Parts: sequence; structure tokens; C-alpha cells
Amino acid sequence: MALPWKLPLLLLSLMGCLAASGVLQSPVFTKQPGSIVYPVESAERSREVVFSCEAQGTPPPSYRWKLNGSEVVFSSGLDFSLSGGNLRISRLSRERDAGTYQCLASNAFGTVVSRQASLTFAYLENFKTHRRSSVSVREGQGVVLLCGPPPHSGDLVFSWIFNEYPAFVKQDTRRFISQETGNLYIAKVEPSDVGNYTCVVTNTVTKSRVQGPPTPLVLRSDGVMGEYEPKIEVQFPELIHVAKGSTVKLECFALGNPVPSISWRRVDGSAFPRKVDARKASGVLEIPYFQQEDTGTYECVAENPRGMNTVKGKLSFYAPPQLIEKPEDVQKLIDESLVWECKATGKPKPSYRWMKNGQNLEPTEERVQVANGALSISRLTLSDTGMYQCVAGNKHGEVYSNAELRVIAVAPDFSHNQLRSQTLVRVGGDALIECRPKMSPWGVVSWRKGSEPLQESSRISILDNGNLRIWNVSAADAGLYTCVARNQFGTASSSGSVTVKEPTVITSLPTTLDVTVGESVVLPCQVNHDPSLELKFTWFFNEQLIHFGSHGGFLEKVGGHSAGDIMIRNIQLRHAGKYTCAVQTKVDSSSIAIDLIVRGPPGPPTSVHVEEITDSTASLSWRSGPDNHSPVTAHTIQARTPFSLGWQAVTTVPEAIGGRQLTATVIDLSPWVEYEFRVLASNTIGTGEPSKPSKQARTKGTSPKVTPANVSGGGGSRSELVITWEPVPEELQNGPGFGYVVAFRPHGATGWMQAAVPSAETSRYVFKNESIQPFSPFHVKVGVYNNQGEGPFGAVTTIYSAEEEPGRAPTRVRARSLSASEVEVSWKALPWSASKKRVLGYELRFWSRSGREDSASVHRTVGNQTSTVIRALKGSTTYYVSVRAYNTAGSGPPSATVNVTTKKPRKYPLTLAPDLVSSSPR
Repeated sequence: MALPWKLPLLLLSLMGCLAASGVLQSPVFTKQPGSIVYPVESAERSREVVFSCEAQGTPPPSYRWKLNGSEVVFSSGLDFSLSGGNLRISRLSRERDAGTYQCLASNAFGTVVSRQASLTFAYLENFKTHRRSSVSVREGQGVVLLCGPPPHSGDLVFSWIFNEYPAFVKQDTRRFISQETGNLYIAKVEPSDVGNYTCVVTNTVTKSRVQGPPTPLVLRSDGVMGEYEPKIEVQFPELIHVAKGSTVKLECFALGNPVPSISWRRVDGSAFPRKVDARKASGVLEIPYFQQEDTGTYECVAENPRGMNTVKGKLSFYAPPQLIEKPEDVQKLIDESLVWECKATGKPKPSYRWMKNGQNLEPTEERVQVANGALSISRLTLSDTGMYQCVAGNKHGEVYSNAELRVIAVAPDFSHNQLRSQTLVRVGGDALIECRPKMSPWGVVSWRKGSEPLQESSRISILDNGNLRIWNVSAADAGLYTCVARNQFGTASSSGSVTVKEPTVITSLPTTLDVTVGESVVLPCQVNHDPSLELKFTWFFNEQLIHFGSHGGFLEKVGGHSAGDIMIRNIQLRHAGKYTCAVQTKVDSSSIAIDLIVRGPPGPPTSVHVEEITDSTASLSWRSGPDNHSPVTAHTIQARTPFSLGWQAVTTVPEAIGGRQLTATVIDLSPWVEYEFRVLASNTIGTGEPSKPSKQARTKGTSPKVTPANVSGGGGSRSELVITWEPVPEELQNGPGFGYVVAFRPHGATGWMQAAVPSAETSRYVFKNESIQPFSPFHVKVGVYNNQGEGPFGAVTTIYSAEEEPGRAPTRVRARSLSASEVEVSWKALPWSASKKRVLGYELRFWSRSGREDSASVHRTVGNQTSTVIRALKGSTTYYVSVRAYNTAGSGPPSATVNVTTKKPRKYPLTLAPDLVSSSPR
């Protein structure tokens, strides 16, 4: 007879199951009401409006409405009626029906509230005053004509008629109509402004228009108004709140004589964005699509020759709330906890409230809490089931987000969480057998071993969540275990066995191994284990998993079935570190660590720095690099320059640099050369990698010390002494401004003539003087200098001046044909001596009868030769030949021309191939 008190729980549980299966559904809005502005021409005339509201749900939702927070009453004869979820209002009353409306949709799962929608009435009444006094001003004075619009609701547009319709006042720099007040402003009155002015007001919603009484504007007769500075009559507020994405218009107009000019600027000095057309600003600055970056203080400047006046106002950005994180529908079991996050953006920062089934949810200290938009409910009960809404709002609006909470009650069920069929555990280990039935509310969990109830002890405990834990397991703990779950809706159970195995033990001891680069070593990992279990060996290097086969062949597994040994071949410095062998079975795991020390050549020194440098020395310092477990015994310094082939060892003081010494002086450097230095460290194992190079450092300059090599010369044109040498290499010039000093004197003279050659790359100097005799000997020496001073001269050498070409022509020239392509030419030689017109050889010029002498071919001989053979000629061809002597100055006069005809070429008999010879018929 205990069923009646359980019936509500069963019904709620049944509803949860039906909802989960899709049979039932909580209410969800498909249409929500929107705000309405109703145009009326007068308060007496009435019509009707309809607010839309529609929601889906199973069972179908019922609807209610609220006006200004109070529930709307529906009954016959009243002006409120429902059509589905829509609210129809008949015989509208401006005093009764204006306000904020909300729709509420409800079914068995709860209630949801729609967004707020307002009903406002737009109207425009007539002007009540029928006459206005005339306004009297002096010419040149400014004036303001007041509009004073009648009672209204809805946005208005203002215009003014001058004298009679349709003559409307046109706005310009002198006249301005404020769309905020409706007033007409004339900065400086002129005689043509005299007349009647009528304010016209138009309601943008109702489209109705009314005219005010005319205002006469007359001129006073007491003279013309003198010039005066601008007086700003139209100005915007000091603080304006502007909605995101809206268009803001700032009005500014001034009276003055002369007519003031109006300009705009931002106080922070930043330029207006492109969306603002400053050229059209004049009395109105319009900023479309207002954003956060448009906030700031704006200034209107009115200016004329008599002075300037300004007004400032700050634009403040605001944005209505917009949800960025919404709660989702959720289904929970009794006693579970719920946390729903709700976040929104907006300026000012939104505040949050939560509603349940259309009513504000009040937090409690015990179970229900709201913090920063998040709703949390602990220890859920069936009464927490319902529709929840997060409402985020600031002074510019509210947004709603809906979510359903279903709290269900179920009997114990193991269908999705059976006990593990087998739990493996080692002797001495701990066993945890999870029991996770699905049941709501949570009931009682008990355990059996075999068929007997399991008794808790110091080793055996049933945890609060129903799990069973056994400490220090022994072989006697093996067997079949059953978990039994009960609550007021039923009982269920699930079973699984516990199997006890012998523990896995690594028999190798932790150790430290010390090896040298290039050696090989075995890292041991020996194991005792239960033979029924498979072993899995895993190695780690400095806590990173080792992937064998991806280390360049250095690492290799060498252990057998019960050993996980590995070998490292050709060990390098990078292999030093901590190695961990982990062995794992289905029951347990164990590990051992081995520290591997690798000794090798030192690492590169660091921070090589040139402390001081002279013209031939450099003082260096550096820091020690890693010694790689073998003390540094010596250091070596190397240097390179732009002129050296790679790095070269240098001479140092001290000559031998010890392992602990971190400074040394390099000597025997070349002046004015950029050097880089590096340091290498050595120990008993070897020499390590070099340090990074030091920064380039240039030695100081000195006067040059090296003179040019291979000073020689000779030749050239008449009256010239040509002197040549090999330029001094740049690395031996010892400083900037390097050049040469050429000294020379005739043979037998005592004084030297000198000439400076300022180019370091120059290798030739020519002295020309008409007094120089041909082939005269000169003593010559070449010295060096730079900006630091003069250097030495080289050794004195003898060089001859240019000689004269031979003055006579060879005689007795003869030519005879040797073959179809060869001709022999002979002549009588000139005297062969070292005179000023010496002969170095002979030059033959030859050309065919069909050719020309100016295009003749040239054939030269060397020495005192009196005949030669000209080859590669054409057969049966007449050639003309002349001979002349030559030396370094050129060629002498030609001999008499002789001619010779080459022999006729030989003709060879034609030999036919055998297969081309025909035989005569028999």
C-alpha cells in the first residue's frame, strides 16, 4: 500500500522517459512579439493591434500575457482577446493600453517568457496659440524665432514658411532650422528677411502636419547693428549616449556679424573617419554607424573676424546586451548537480537574472546560486524540473535565453555499466572494482563474494560511490564478486572475477655508467615475473619515449624474453643523460633508471672577445665551454682575414695556452687588416669544436714595409721610359691612402727624379720626355707610402727607354715555290747589334694577286734568321711578298716587293668501288 506516495515520482519519471524518447516536448517560441508604434490622429479615434506569439511543444502550450508586469485578464466584453497565442487589443486607449507586453507559453514541462514588446501611440495635436507677437530686430543683428511644437508622440520634422506657402525657408550659412527644437535661427538679419514666418511640424509616423501661427519679423529704425563676435545659440549636450550602429547628429549654429563659419574637430586631434563627410557638416555633424572608436569629445567652432566661440560635448558608446554563451537543455538524475553558464556582451556591462517557469528565481545559500550569470543547483530534486531562462540586461535592453532541466528517477540499471568481467591484480597490490549502476535517486550498494555477503575490514572497503577497494591483495582474494544496487524503484546486480598474479620485479640495480665517445655499452633491464603474463619493455631518454630505429642505428634492443637490455653503439656526447627502463604487464608495472655519463672532447668556448688591438697584436678573452667530463688541458687560437684561405693557427703569448687560462695575446698580425678569432679547447680525449668567431676587429695602421716585386719595364713609344711592377697586396699595405713613389735617373747621373702614383692597384708608370735618347739605360727603384708615412724603396734595377724602329730595309729578297701550298722566302739580314736601332726579327707581308696590300697576311720570324717558309697557300696562285725588320719600337721600311706563283696541285686518279665497276658482256 506504499504506492500512492510513489505515484508522483513515477509520473515524473515516466514524463522524463517520454520526453527523452521524443514523445513529449517543452515549449519553444517560434514567434515572439515585436514593439508597435500605433499612429493615431487624435486621442478619441481608436482601432485595434495584434501582438504575435507562437510556441511549439507537446502537449501544445497554453498562453498568458502580461502588461507592465501584471497579468492580462481575458473575459467576454473586454478589449483583450486571444487568437492562438496572439494578443488582440480592440478599442485602443492611449492611457490604458500603452506599456510593455510579454507572452508566457506553458505546458506540462514548464513556462517560458517572451522578450518584452512595447506599445506606444504616435500623434500630433494642433497649435493652441493663434497669434504671436512680432519680433523687432536691427539690420545686422541675429535672431531666433521659436516654434514651440504642440503635444505629440513620435519623431518630428520641422520646416518654416516665409510669408506664404510654398515659399519655404532654405537653410544656408546664414539660416538654420534645428530639428531638435524646431526653432529658426538667422545669424545676421538682412532687409530681405522682413516678413511673416510660420513653423510647420510633421509627424514621421502619422504623416500628419500642422502649422503654427505666423511670427512677423520687422526691422527697427534706430540704425544698423555693428560687428560682433559669434554667439552659439544651437549647441549639443555635454554628454550624449549613442547606441552601437546608430546615426548621431550634432547641431551647432551661431549668431554673429559677419556671419560666422562653423567647423568641427575632435578634441584628441584624431581625424574624422571616411564615413563622416566633413564638407557637408556645416551646422550638423552626422556620424553614421556609430562604433566604439567614435567615442570621444567633439568640438564645434564658430568663427568670424571679430572672434571665435566653441562648444564641446562627449559622445559615449553604449550597446544593448547580446548573448555569447547560452545554456543548453539538459537531463539530470536526482541528487546530481547542475551548472549553466550564461554570458553576454554589452555596454554598460550587463547584469543577469534567472527565471523558472516565468517567475524570477531567487538564489538560496543551500542549493541555488547565481554568480556572474552562471546558475548552479546542487542535489537536484524532481521539483527542480522546469523551464529556465537567463535574462541579461542593461539600461538599453534585455535578451532572453531558454533551457529545459529534466530531473528523472530510475530503478538501478547495469545495462550500460556492467562490472569488468575480469580484474587482474598482483600479490601485494591494490584492487579497485568499479560499480556504476544508473539509478535515481541514489540508493544502497552492497557486495557479495561468491554467494556470501562481503564483510568490510581493514583491507576491504565499500566506498561512498559504491566501488569496492581491496588493499594488500593476497591469493585468497581471488574469486567472483557481485555488486548489488537498490533504491525505492527496484534492485539490480552485476558480477566480475578477481584474478591474482605474481608481481613483476626488475632484478637489475640502478647504476651510473661512465663511457667515452666512440665506445659501445649495454644498459641492463633484467626482470622476474609471472610466466602467464606478457611483458612489454619501454625505454625513455630524459623522460622522452625512445623510438628504436629512428636514432641513426645507435640504439638497439638486445634483451631476450625476460630482459629488456639495450645497446648504444658508437656513443656520442648527445647520448649522455638519464635512461629509464619501464616494464609493464596487464597487472602492474615497474621501472629502473640508469645515468649514462659520456666523456668526450670539450665543447666550444664562448664569448670570444677582442679586448685590445694594436698594429700587430690582439688581446683576447673567452669563457670555457662544457668540459664533457674531462678537464680542458689546452686552448688553441685561430684567425682568418678576407685574404686568408680559411682559418689559420696564429702565434700567441704565451705560446702554450693552458686549460684554465682564458686570456692570451696574438702576435705577428698584419697592420690594417680585419681579423676574426676563434678558440678551440682540448682535453685528453681530443680537441672539440671551435667557438663562434669573435666580432671583426681591424689592426691599427703603420707605414708600409713591403715594396713592389718584379720591377721591370722597357718598350713603349719614342721618348718614353716605361716602368712596371707587381702591386703590393692589400693585406701588406699597412693602412689607408696607399700609393707608390717611382724614382729614376739616367745611367751615370747622381740625382733622382721622383713621381707619386696614388693608386694602390696601379702597376705601371710612363715617363715621357723628348730629351730621352732611344734605348738609353736608366736606374729605377719603386717605393711605397700610406697615410701613416713613407716606406722603403725596393732594389735598383736597370730599364731601357723606348728604342727606334729599324731604319733600313732588307735586301736581296728572293721567293721560290716549294709546292702548291708552300713558298720559301730569303733575304740578306741587316747588321745584328745592340744599337739604338737593333733588330729583333723580320716581318713578312704577303697577299695574292686578287687581294690588296692593306689586307695582307703577316708572318714573323725571331732572331737573325734569313729565310722562312710560308705555308697554307693556294695552288696555281701568284703572291706578292715584302720583308721588313722590326724591334720593340715597331717595323722598319719594307723591302722591294717580289712575286712568286705556287705550283699546280697534283691530281689523284679516281678509284671506283668494286660494286660500281660494270663488267662488259661476253
